Amino acid sequence: MTCIIPNNLKYTKEHEWAKIDNGLIIIGITDYAQSALGDIVFAELPKINTELLAHQSFGVVESIKSVSDLYTPVSGKVIEVNALVISNPEKCNESPYEEAWMIKIQPASQLEFDKLLSPQEYNEYITNQK
Repeated sequence: MTCIIPNNLKYTKEHEWAKIDNGLIIIGITDYAQSALGDIVFAELPKINTELLAHQSFGVVESIKSVSDLYTPVSGKVIEVNALVISNPEKCNESPYEEAWMIKIQPASQLEFDKLLSPQEYNEYITNQK
């Protein structure tokens, strides 16, 4: 399975991606995750202003195969939730890095973001998972 791993993002071992945009951290699931899950049919995301701690579950995605928790890579407050993912969860399969971002967080600290996996480290991680 060949997966798209954009070079401008950071990654987690739970298969979330993150990027900084105007001081906020945008979080979604990776191409590898959506591919492993299969057709995503439901997404549950947190409410705006929810305070999250790094590695805490912030929601779930349900596919025809299973239900998977989503984990925030960084601590912070949810500033925005992608309503498109809730109304059209299949977007997670179609466009995991563009249209199907999940949440935007006001980070508590830049340090947690800096510790996330680089694209190369994430590629090595998923290669060793197979």
